[in-house]
Amino acid sequence: MCRNVRFAVPLACLLACQVALIAAQVAVEKNPKIWVGRYEEFETFIKTAPIVRVERIPLGVTKPVHGFFAPGSPVDGAAIKALRPSAETGYFESYQSEVAAYELDKLLGMDMVPVTVERLYEGRPASAQLWVNDTVFRKTLLEQKQQPPNLSDWARQVNRWRVFDNLIANIDRNEGNLLVLRTPAWHLVLIDHSRAFTNITKMIFDVTQIDRPFFERLKALDAATLDARIGKLVLDGSKSILRRRDLIVAQLEKLAASKGGVFTP
Repeated sequence: MCRNVRFAVPLACLLACQVALIAAQVAVEKNPKIWVGRYEEFETFIKTAPIVRVERIPLGVTKPVHGFFAPGSPVDGAAIKALRPSAETGYFESYQSEVAAYELDKLLGMDMVPVTVERLYEGRPASAQLWVNDTVFRKTLLEQKQQPPNLSDWARQVNRWRVFDNLIANIDRNEGNLLVLRTPAWHLVLIDHSRAFTNITKMIFDVTQIDRPFFERLKALDAATLDARIGKLVLDGSKSILRRRDLIVAQLEKLAASKGGVFTP
């Protein structure tokens, strides 16, 4: 930015660069989710970059692997699942559900599900999800009785996560797939959605509060948009998603009418 500034004003150039650097640092500290605002860049890289080595991930029953990219890459690695759609384990599972969860997260403006794309792994279609560094398990923070620095912001994130899991019928949410980034603000990161997007309508979590902006985006979801973005990734396109959405909306509006305080800014 400063290369074209004439030598006569080096101090002004220096100050401008320092301001830009501080602004960038503040942005990172405010939101350490490196993919936010750079979705296409990360999607393309994770989908196409060579994987130089892999390690087995010891957690989880779906046997994902941690694929590493070359040192110096914009992304260190990705969690890879080559789960073909089936119910062989007694549960419907699919790598495509991982991609669908990310796409729906984007539609809702959540930025909790890391970038997830479909790519080939050992000749098979698989999901590849950005490996998020420097996270801790939510359960660890609870066990240590740590408190988020901003209780209302954290409550807002937790409420969004619970509505999201109800929306996608995620029956497999557990403390092993709830991650937290701290900067020192807490940022919730949601992973592992391979068992989501079935046709059940049971609500997984009780939800008694949600912020109004998120609620309006939820209500605005429509069949055309959902089918275009994730219709080919899930069992019955938008149908079950919208059935669950309608139940969530009705439940929250009924609760608001009876007691108030449901919708927050």
